[in-house]
Amino acid sequence: MWQLAMISFVLCLVPSYQQFPRLCATREVLRTKECCPSWGGDGTPCGATSGRGSCEDVEVPDRPHGPQYPFSGLDDREKWPLVFFNRTCQCAGNFMGFNCADCKFGYFGVNCNERRESVRRNILYLSRAEKTRFVSYMNLVKQTVSRDYVVVTGTYQEMENGSNPMFADVSVYDVFVWMHYYVSRNALLGGPGNVWTDVDFAHWAPGFLPWHRVYLLHWEHEIRKLTGDMSFTIPYWDWRDAQGCDVCTDELMGDRSPHDPSLLSPGSVFSSWTVLCSRAEDYSNRGVLCNAEEEGPLRRNPGNHNRKVVERIPTSAEVEFALSLTDYDTGAMDRSANMSFRNTLEGFGDSQTGIGNSPRRGLHAALHVFMNGSMSSVQGSANDPIFLLHHAFVDSIYEQWLRRYRPSPSDFPDSDAPIGHNGDAHMVPFLPLHRHRDFFISSKDLGYEYSYLLDDNQRLAESMGPYLEVLQDMWPWLLIAGVCGGILAVSIVAAVLTANRRYGGPNVRKWRNVFALPERQPLIRGSEETKHHNYQTAI
Repeated sequence: MWQLAMISFVLCLVPSYQQFPRLCATREVLRTKECCPSWGGDGTPCGATSGRGSCEDVEVPDRPHGPQYPFSGLDDREKWPLVFFNRTCQCAGNFMGFNCADCKFGYFGVNCNERRESVRRNILYLSRAEKTRFVSYMNLVKQTVSRDYVVVTGTYQEMENGSNPMFADVSVYDVFVWMHYYVSRNALLGGPGNVWTDVDFAHWAPGFLPWHRVYLLHWEHEIRKLTGDMSFTIPYWDWRDAQGCDVCTDELMGDRSPHDPSLLSPGSVFSSWTVLCSRAEDYSNRGVLCNAEEEGPLRRNPGNHNRKVVERIPTSAEVEFALSLTDYDTGAMDRSANMSFRNTLEGFGDSQTGIGNSPRRGLHAALHVFMNGSMSSVQGSANDPIFLLHHAFVDSIYEQWLRRYRPSPSDFPDSDAPIGHNGDAHMVPFLPLHRHRDFFISSKDLGYEYSYLLDDNQRLAESMGPYLEVLQDMWPWLLIAGVCGGILAVSIVAAVLTANRRYGGPNVRKWRNVFALPERQPLIRGSEETKHHNYQTAI
C-alpha cells in the first residue's frame, strides 16, 4: 500500500505534456489562440527567462496534399494546430513540452543534459515481478484522472470560435485513447450522416509509422512521470508465428471470460475496464464528436474473427518480405500503394506480393482483426492495452527497415501525400508540435532500443531471464532438500555403524549369508577363458 501512496504523492508533483493542455483550454486562450503556458521554474511563458523556449508563431508549410481529401477549411485538423492555436511554445536545446518544462526523448535530468538509452523488452521474457509491475502501471494510468490536460468534445465551430469551450476530463490512459480516435475519425461536413470517410491523419499514408512512434514515446513518457519510474519502457509482443494470443493470460493482458467469450476473465484487472470513443458509426450518423463518456466493457475474442479477411496471425516470412521492400512508400502513398514497405507493414499491401488494396489484411492490420473486439475498430483500438504491445513490435519492424536502408529524413515525402502526412506537416493532435520527417530516424537517436535487435549475447541473456527466475525461486527449496538428504544419509550410516558394533557377532554373519546372492559365474575370467573376448579381438 505504501508504494501506491508514494505514487499518488508523485502524481501531485509531476506535470504532463500532451494535448489539450488544461491551461490552454480556457475561453481567453482559445479566443487569442496563444498556447504558451508559463514554466513553473521561472514563471515566464515557455520558460523564456531561463532560456528553455519562447512563444512563437506557428509556421505551417503550404505544400499540396493528395486528392483523397478534396475539401478545405471544413475540418479542425487541417493545417494543425491553426484552428485552435497560432502561437505555441518553441523549445530550445534538449527541452520539450507545451511549456518547455520537459526533456526531449532520450534526455533526462533537471537541465535535460543526461543522455540515456532505454531498452524495450519482450513481454514474455519479463520476470514475474516485472509483469506484475507493468499490469499495475497500466491500471494506474487508467484509473488516474489527468490533472494537466483535457480532451475536445466539440468542433471549434460548436465552441462558437472558442467562446464556449467544450472539453472533458478523462484518465491519463484515456487521453491516448481519445487521441487515436480523434486523429482517425471521419471528417464532419455538417449535419447528421454528412461525413467524409476517406481521411485519416495517422493511417493509410506515409505518416503511419512516424506518428505511432511519437504516440508510443509520449505514452511511455507519461507512464514514467505518473509512476516516478524513469526506467519504465513499453514491452513488445513478438507475435510472429504465434498460434494464438499468448499474452492473453490473467498474468498479463487478460484471459477469456468463461461466461462470455467476448469479455475478459474476472481474474484479470482489465476485465473492469470500460471503453470510450468506440462507436464510430454512431458518431458519423449523428454528425458529432465522441463525448468521452464510458461505452461499456473492454471486449476481445481472439481467433474468432472473419477468416476471409485474416487467415491467421502473421508469420516471420511475411515480416521478412515487408522488410525486403526498398521503397518506403510509392504511388499515391495511400492504401493502393504497390511494393511499399509502409503499406505492406500497415496491412493494406498483400504480405506476399506487395500489391496494394489487398482484400485480405496483413501484418499490422491482421493482428487488429485477429483480436476481434475493441482492437478491431481503428478509432477505438487503443482501448485495449494489447495495442501498446502490438504497436511496439510494429515500431521495431519499422526500426529494422530504417537500419537496413538508412534513409535520410529528407527522403520522407514532402508533398502530395494524403492530407496531414507530408514530411513537414505537424502531427495531429500533438502539442508540443512534431513533424513526421523528424521521426524518420533510428530509435537510437530518440533514446531507445529493442532487446531482440541487440547483439547475440545480450539477446541470450534476456531470453534466459525467466528460467533464471525459476531457478532463483527454487534454490532455497533445493538447498533445504539437499540439507535434509545429507542429514538422512548421515543418520543411516550412523545407524548401520551402531548396529555393527552392537550386533556384529555370528548372528550378523548368519543374516549376511541369508541375503547374499549366489554368484552364477566369476566376475573375472581366467586367461584361458578371456583370450578370444577382449576389445581388440571381439570384432
